[in-house]
Amino acid sequence: MEIIGLNLDNIKKISTIKKEADWIRDFRISSYHHFVECTMPSFGPSLSIDFSSIIYYKNNQVDDSIKDNWNEVLKPIRVELDSLGVLESESHLDGMGVQYESEVIYHNMIQELIDKNVIFTSIENAMRDYPDLVKKYFGKIVKNSENKFAALNSAVFSGGSFIYIPKNTILNRPLQSYFRINSQNMGQFERTLIIVDDNSSLHYVEGCTAPTYSDSALHAAVVEIYVGKNSKCRYSTIQNWAPNVYNLVTKRALVSENGEMEWIDGNIGSYKTMKYPCCILKGDFSRGTCITISVAKNSQEQDSGARMIHLGKHTHSNIISKSISSDGGNATYRGEVSIFSTAKDSYSMVKCDTLILDEKSKSDTIPTNSCCNSSSTIEHEATVARISQDTLFYMMSRGLCEEVANELIVLGFLDKFRQELPMEYAVELNQLIKRNL
Repeated sequence: MEIIGLNLDNIKKISTIKKEADWIRDFRISSYHHFVECTMPSFGPSLSIDFSSIIYYKNNQVDDSIKDNWNEVLKPIRVELDSLGVLESESHLDGMGVQYESEVIYHNMIQELIDKNVIFTSIENAMRDYPDLVKKYFGKIVKNSENKFAALNSAVFSGGSFIYIPKNTILNRPLQSYFRINSQNMGQFERTLIIVDDNSSLHYVEGCTAPTYSDSALHAAVVEIYVGKNSKCRYSTIQNWAPNVYNLVTKRALVSENGEMEWIDGNIGSYKTMKYPCCILKGDFSRGTCITISVAKNSQEQDSGARMIHLGKHTHSNIISKSISSDGGNATYRGEVSIFSTAKDSYSMVKCDTLILDEKSKSDTIPTNSCCNSSSTIEHEATVARISQDTLFYMMSRGLCEEVANELIVLGFLDKFRQELPMEYAVELNQLIKRNL
């Protein structure tokens, strides 16, 4: 089944297919009206999107049930995902969810987490099975009127993950969701909601891919995360979209007292990206970290960065941005740090490093930093460099060819990011970087 074009009738069709409660249907309709009213972003790369030609819903499965056994997934899809390494990666995890086009098709979690009352399911199942819990958090830190693409996601969202980690619960291994766009003109609009309750921790890993087509695809996701007192959440993602994909994502976390939020965010491929993970440091002594890489080539535009909003006292944030431009690509850091008057004795460090590999490429650093009290500090560093010919000559004099020497220099440049990934994902990142140089 396919639903093409954006209008109220199609939005109602999506809601009907999913057999949603009235409050969800009303939320979608309200969001559509906000989408019509909102203008396109006034900053970042220019966006030329024909919203009328996009596929807003597509389901390839024979039935709507989510499988917990790979043998029950349609064989062509299973074979495709196996070739991408998705099935094998499950052995390293405490649980996995897979979305193909518009629907979550597979979900599984180890029994130990079920016994601990951890909830890891699709957002649709959560809305049906845990409506009071979802209502309490859904759409609260990312409003459906906030920007055009948050409104769009809120109107047509399909798939995505819901995670609830109960109080005093520590997960030993990550949970993972994998998202695959596989059709021309496809839009994927997953909605992720994560709640890490007090004195708990979660590492969540997200992977995204799409094949290359001549027509553009659109990925417009929304992620909302709540980090409780004395809790920690790490959200790691490597998005390896094809160069015809618009990647326009809103990600935000609200961090309570002595909580910690970490965004580990990799952007490789995609035609144009706009993504700025955000931490709202509401609680005293809360902490936020965002470590990002962006790789742009062949006229790709990666406009990414981070936002840190300090509200509580003694809050601390750290932004590390690594970007690489080659073959005419443009990798831009765009970030915001705001330390409010209430955030006494707070500190933020921003470090942006750019590697430009040829004359055709470019990179910009566009920071917005504001500190509204005299007891707090913001530090900002930015460097732009090319591969040193002396370094290249030295490595080649030791027997390395120029291609391998370049690869080693780039991988060393990204070492801080790779250190933050689980081993199997760091290996995958190395391969992706080599293919995209």
